[in-house]
This record gives sequence, C-alpha cells and structure tokens, in this order.
Amino acid sequence: MADTKREIERKYEATTRTGLPDLTRAAGVASVTDEGVTELDAVYYDTPDLRLAADALTLRRRTGGEDAGWHLKFPVASGIRDEIRAPLSDTLPRSLAGLLRSRVRDGEIVPVVRLRSSRDVRHLRDGDGTLLAELSVDTVHAEGLTRGGEAAWTEIEVELADDTDPAILDAVEKRLRKAGILPSDSPSKLARALAETGAGPEQDEGRDQARGPESEATPVTPAAPGTAGAAVLSCVREQVDAIVAYDPAVRRDLPDAVHQLRVACRRLRSAFKTYGRVLDREVTDPIGEELKWLAGELGVARDQEVLDERLRARLTDLPRTLVLGPVRARLRRRDAAHGRSARRQALAALDSARYLALLGTLDALLADPPLRKDAARDARTVLARAVRKDHHRLAGRIGHALSLESPGERDLALHEARKAAKRARYAAEAARPTLGKPAKRLAKRVKAVQTLLGEHQDAVVARGALRELGIQAHGAGESAFTWGLLYGHEEAAAEAAERELPEVWARASAPELVAALTR
Repeated sequence: MADTKREIERKYEATTRTGLPDLTRAAGVASVTDEGVTELDAVYYDTPDLRLAADALTLRRRTGGEDAGWHLKFPVASGIRDEIRAPLSDTLPRSLAGLLRSRVRDGEIVPVVRLRSSRDVRHLRDGDGTLLAELSVDTVHAEGLTRGGEAAWTEIEVELADDTDPAILDAVEKRLRKAGILPSDSPSKLARALAETGAGPEQDEGRDQARGPESEATPVTPAAPGTAGAAVLSCVREQVDAIVAYDPAVRRDLPDAVHQLRVACRRLRSAFKTYGRVLDREVTDPIGEELKWLAGELGVARDQEVLDERLRARLTDLPRTLVLGPVRARLRRRDAAHGRSARRQALAALDSARYLALLGTLDALLADPPLRKDAARDARTVLARAVRKDHHRLAGRIGHALSLESPGERDLALHEARKAAKRARYAAEAARPTLGKPAKRLAKRVKAVQTLLGEHQDAVVARGALRELGIQAHGAGESAFTWGLLYGHEEAAAEAAERELPEVWARASAPELVAALTR
C-alpha cells in the first residue's frame, strides 16, 4: 500500500572548504543534534527516452535508511514535491505503475542512474526539543546505467519537518549563505546525475521526443511564429499536457483533479471545433469524439461531486426544525454509493486501452498536425474571426432559450446555451496570448454568463435528485417534507438565474466588446 509525504526541502552546494556554520544562531533553532551517517543505495528508473525526467518526475528504488522502498516524486512547486512511497520489492509496485501510465503508456521502465550516498544527518530542534528540520550532508557517487559515465559531488539538503512553519528554512538559509554555502543550481540529485554522467537526453532531443514513441517516428510539421497554426498548436499542446498531468492526480483522488482533467478534454474539443479552419476537422473530429467519451466517463464522478456538495450545503442552511426524519443519513448513503460507483467508472476509463489509444493519437497529432490553409495566415486575423463566430453562436443559443415559454424546453435550451458559452469562453481564452486584453475582457464577460447558466443547470439536476430522494423517503415510511422544501429552493434558484440572465448577457454582448478584437 502506497503512502504520501509532502516533501519541502532546499538544496545547497557543498565544497571541501566549506564547513557548516553554527545553526543554533538561526532564528527558532535551539539545538542541533548529530544523528549519524546512513548509507543509501538508490536506482532511478525512467523510460529509455526519459519521459519522467522531462516532466520533473523521479522514480527510484532505494535501500538503506528508514524509508527503504520505492519512491515516486511529483513536483508541486519550487522546492516542494509529493513523495509517494511503496514497500521494497523486486518489481515496480502496481500502485506506482498506475500513476505513471499517462506518461509511460505501454513502454518499459528501465534503470538509468544509480546513486550511492553517504548521508550525514543533523536534526534542528526548537527549545522544546521539537524537530524543525533535518539537515543532511550527502556525499554522492553517481553511475549512469545507460550510455553514461560516473560523477561525484557533495551537497547539503535541508528538509522541513511535518507541520512546521516554512520560515525556518529561510532562517537556516540565511546562516548558510553567510557561511558561503549557496543554493544548488540543480533541482534534484537525478537531474544532476543525468547531466554529469552523460546519461541525460541527447542535445537534439526535445520535449516531443520525450513524450512518446509516436513522436519519435514522425517529424514535427513547422508552424511559423505569429501564424494561426503556431497559436492554435500552442493551445492544443497545453491541453494535451494537462490531460497527461492530471491523470495521476485523478488516480490519487486529489481535490478538483477530476474537474481539471475534464476541463482539459473540453477545452481541447472546443479548440478543434473553433479553429477548424486551422486544423483539419476530418482528422480532429474523431479525436473530439474520443475526448467526449473520456469527459463523459469522468463526468459521472465530477457531476456527483458537485451535486453532493450542493445538497449538503442546502441542507446545512436549513433550520433544524425543518429537517424532518433521517435526512442526513439518507443523503450520506446516497453520496457514498454514487461516489464509489463514479470513481470506479473514472478509473476504469483511465486504465482502458481506449484511453491509451487516445493519448497516442494526440501525440501523433502534435507530431504531424493536419494544418489547413489558414494555419499559415496571421494569427490575429484568424483567431479574432473564430472568436467572433463562437460569440455569435452563443448569442443565437441564448436568444432561442429566452424565447421559449415551456419550462422544460427552456431548461434544455439554457443547458445548450451553457455549452455554447463554454466554447465561446474557451475560444477567447485560447486567443488571449495573441489578441491580448480584448480577448481577456470578452472571456471574463462570457465566463459570467457561463457561471450563471451553470447555476441554472445545477439547480435543474438537483431537482431531479431531490425528487428521487423524496420518493425513496416516502416509500420507506419517512417524511418527504424536507426533500420537497429543498426542491422548492432549487426551483427558486433556477428562476432567479433566468431573471438575471438578460442583464448578464447584455454585458457580455456589448458591440464594442467584440469589435475590440480586431483593433
């Protein structure tokens, strides 16, 4: 069973001429205790083309020390990584292999570097003896296991203890700098080992070659800077990278991960549709269908997450005197049952051959994009025209929805308008690097429309769930009063969104807002 540790540390260069300063003079540090020397032996693994290293991930099997085993590290921010640990075994544990699937695919994992380190450890403690940080002086010998040689160096690591104020790292760094000990230029031991042993990527290998086997075989079709092709491909690449990155986050069940992966799928589909005069839709439409499938499989989990939060919040807002019967217990049972099922469905999709095929197709698209004639034209002209077209499409959807008298038909039409608002917003956001502030302003106004329509749709979905819960409660002999009351609240919320829509849309459809795109 894998567990996770948030690692917050800083690395420094150490030389034979530089000794450690008195760190009890660092603010907050009362004592420094010598914990002895530990011998560590770690083998780092990657694909033959170093896809993990390209994304700043590290995978190692280490013996020695208190945490011997397999370690997989994901970058979180500068100096911060999540280290996922699994027990020592001869082969890569399945719990870690799944987290690498979006990058490794069906490829192999091979040993690339071996690091043997003598770790001289000191504990920095406060006046109560509480551990603040661990400082280690690591004497490292690196051996390239592919085409590399050997290297050796000494470095200093300062790792923050759990539940400790990160300011202690600043205080320690101040003392180290005064002693001439400076931060390391290398972000990790692996990065340094790959560079200094020659086991790293060849000089002509780029980001595409590190991504997957498809990109190795197919040359990249050039799209000149400033052209529509370059702008659209940049947007596409960003969303493909997001899909790859959020895959392990979904598997780890991190907050908002399902939502972000689903958004990346939607943004990519929207880009294919919006910029069909740049990328050939005969090629991108089938990919869009696969993205729709993936977003749909993930959507069950995300939609359930949103609904659960909404119903819990509505129930919390009610006075206790209006909560009749085992309402909270029934809601918990429903949430648990639906949540487990939705998560299983999402993980099954990510583990499927169909998903791997989609990732491979996306790699192939970026390696050899199906550029049309407009791809060679000026980006500002082509992107502005596409954004205006999606905005005009949104106007038609909203006008149609507001003209309908039937509540049921209007609900469906407003849902379609919401999807059109997402597409128009995504189009403007994708064009922002090219069109600048006018695209930013338009995206912001359209996002307000999307948010309002989203509130309306959430109320519609909640009504359906509340009706179902009320029927179940009645059938079990329980009071259905509270469910009916919440149903009424959702009806009121939907009606309020409809009343507000004309004003919000008027701000998003101001003629000068759209006209500014071409100035």
